[in-house]
Amino acid sequence: MFKQAFTYPKQINMKRTFLKTAAFMLAATTFLISCKKEEEKAEAKVLVTHASPNAPGVDLLVDNTKVNSAALTFPNSTSYLTVKAGQRNIKVNAAGTTTNVINANIDFIKDKNYSLFAYNLLASIGAVLVEDNLAAPASGKAHIRFFHLSPGAPAVTVGVLSGTTFTPVFTNRAFETQATATANQAFTPVDAGTYTFDVRLPGTTTSVLTVPGVALQAGKIYTVFARGIVGNTTTPLSASVISHN
Repeated sequence: MFKQAFTYPKQINMKRTFLKTAAFMLAATTFLISCKKEEEKAEAKVLVTHASPNAPGVDLLVDNTKVNSAALTFPNSTSYLTVKAGQRNIKVNAAGTTTNVINANIDFIKDKNYSLFAYNLLASIGAVLVEDNLAAPASGKAHIRFFHLSPGAPAVTVGVLSGTTFTPVFTNRAFETQATATANQAFTPVDAGTYTFDVRLPGTTTSVLTVPGVALQAGKIYTVFARGIVGNTTTPLSASVISHN
């Protein structure tokens, strides 16, 4: 009788321990599943631009998986591509081949937006990666930035031409490196409107390129980049405009 009386509490404690252990294991499993789902949702976005004037059309591979359906040709851009956050292997191959023109491991941060430019002449082709701040411009404003991606071209100043009045916007910008592109990645707010952009040698009135009729819409975000080769008739010095939204 006394033996039985002392047995019940022990059995109850064992049962409680079992229930606590089971509850802990269930909670841990739920936590791990939740973390895995969160990890799977950790994504970034990247827009890729072919800015190498003498390179062929290319295929884009993320972790060895081709992500474009048609060859990306100079000077075109993709839309934003979704990639998993973290370090991704990015390959740029001559279209339809396994020949890498760019093979780089790049870190992408969750929920960030990026632009990747394949640039320079084919023999020295490289890539620059910049972050895109896609926060909405203020009312009546557009956001704009400029990258110098024309190999062999001198440093330039880019400004707005109104009649004969030249107003500098981006001053003394040399051919980009990753360091300068990172420094220049911020967007500049401007009044929405239609502009004539003039590209000049710094400190002079010598114009090397005039781009009329550039319409910047309110609420829009743009990258303008100089591309092509000075004096080349096939891919001459020119400018392209990317709309980010």
